[in-house]
Amino acid sequence: MKEQPVEKILTTRQNGMAVLLLAIAIYILTFVTNVFLYPYSILSTVFVLLSILASFLLAGLKVLKPQEAIVLTLFGNYVGTLRGPGFFAVNPLCTAFNPAANTKLSQSGEIGGKVRTVSASNKRISLKNMTLNNGRQKINDCLGNPVEIAIAVIWRVSDTAKAVFNVDNYMEYLSLQCDSALRNIVRIYPYDAAPNVDTTGDGQADEGSLQGSSEVVAQRIRDEIQAKVADAGLEIVDARITYLAYAPEIAAAMLQRQQAQAVIDARTMIVDSAVGMVEMALERLRENQVVDLDEERKAAMVSNLLVVLCGNRDAQPVVNSGSLY
Repeated sequence: MKEQPVEKILTTRQNGMAVLLLAIAIYILTFVTNVFLYPYSILSTVFVLLSILASFLLAGLKVLKPQEAIVLTLFGNYVGTLRGPGFFAVNPLCTAFNPAANTKLSQSGEIGGKVRTVSASNKRISLKNMTLNNGRQKINDCLGNPVEIAIAVIWRVSDTAKAVFNVDNYMEYLSLQCDSALRNIVRIYPYDAAPNVDTTGDGQADEGSLQGSSEVVAQRIRDEIQAKVADAGLEIVDARITYLAYAPEIAAAMLQRQQAQAVIDARTMIVDSAVGMVEMALERLRENQVVDLDEERKAAMVSNLLVVLCGNRDAQPVVNSGSLY
């Protein structure tokens, strides 16, 4: 089993200003001794050597803004992590290490028509919340219907040592794991609620769907991604579905299916309401003793009322001036 790196926060290195002032003082004294004293005296030679040392120390000055960090290594060994803000002085031989430097990830928002990008530059690691949008993916749902779906993942680096040393490039690693987790979860759900589909894994059919259970689906995607990137020192703050639709090749057929279902549902409601109104009309006529109808006349009345209530067009009244027989 490989040894997991442990993040070490360097908190005693915020002495960059003292080193800078010391270097400036050495430069001034070196200038004074070489101008006003004999340039080849022992004192001037000492200050020249000290100025060279000061120049070497200046290479170890690091300035960090809020929510930034630098991972330091010395001859291949992990020294520690500087977390901002501050003005730090470290061993000049230490080097900042960030394998994800200059890696760009697409953002979910657009400014001025241009897609923003996130990149780790100058070997600094951003500790801010960042948003990853890998774009739309075509995935088959549990019924085999191809759907297009896109998610926005809000993430941040929580452990700089794991992010830098456990994976080759933590940004690319996150992007790949988001794709994998999205496919794993989408394949569990149908696009619309379907009968005899178990989306929770408890053996019981439920009404879960990508369209109707978007919050639950997003939470499961977030948990799936978090489980995959925990070893990379990343924290998934949130995940949201930003786009969901049937794939173009079946979108028209599915639209017709939805329209047909909507017509059936509307007709069912109309018929149920019409039957209730007919029952109410017959009951009121019987209670108020307005007219005494035999079975044949009741059947004719029911037929007429259903035609009027369930028809697509306005009824045209017909006045009967004689007997029904």
